[in-house]
Amino acid sequence: MTKILLLSDTHSYIDNDILKYVKQADEVWHAGDIGDLKVTDAIKALKPLRAVYGNIDNAKVRVEFPEHNRFTCEEVDVWMTHIGGYPPKYNARVSETLKQNPPRLFICGHSHILKVMPDKKLNLIHMNPGAAGKHGFHKVRTMLRFTIDGKKIDDLEVIEFPVRHPKN
Repeated sequence: MTKILLLSDTHSYIDNDILKYVKQADEVWHAGDIGDLKVTDAIKALKPLRAVYGNIDNAKVRVEFPEHNRFTCEEVDVWMTHIGGYPPKYNARVSETLKQNPPRLFICGHSHILKVMPDKKLNLIHMNPGAAGKHGFHKVRTMLRFTIDGKKIDDLEVIEFPVRHPKN
């Protein structure tokens, strides 16, 4: 069984609240708009990281991480990209490939809106963890955690940080 922490849209923000959950995971997946590599460096210092770059990411981030990351975790085919859309309104850049060769788990970020939903037509699960950073219109910072055990995706949990802009 693999415990996954899924986050996105950090926009250069990382704090001890996020890192607390990183420490509890077996792997961390970042679905783009990393911002500064200090975010991924802090995560990689603690746990294995899989990530993709997002539309705000600079050349340094794009050299380190791909636009699309397709991989297998245990027995689950995963495709992660930053701008992917959601069922059935997928982004034109991924739509045809998704239809021809759908993964079991399709992950994207970009919208800052947490969304988990099945695509029954393509037999996949779509996940967007929302935004873990402070930049954007969202009022609640969010991440997802779940387990993968063989072919089974289970124990899905939403992690919320209720105050987006805490007063220090």
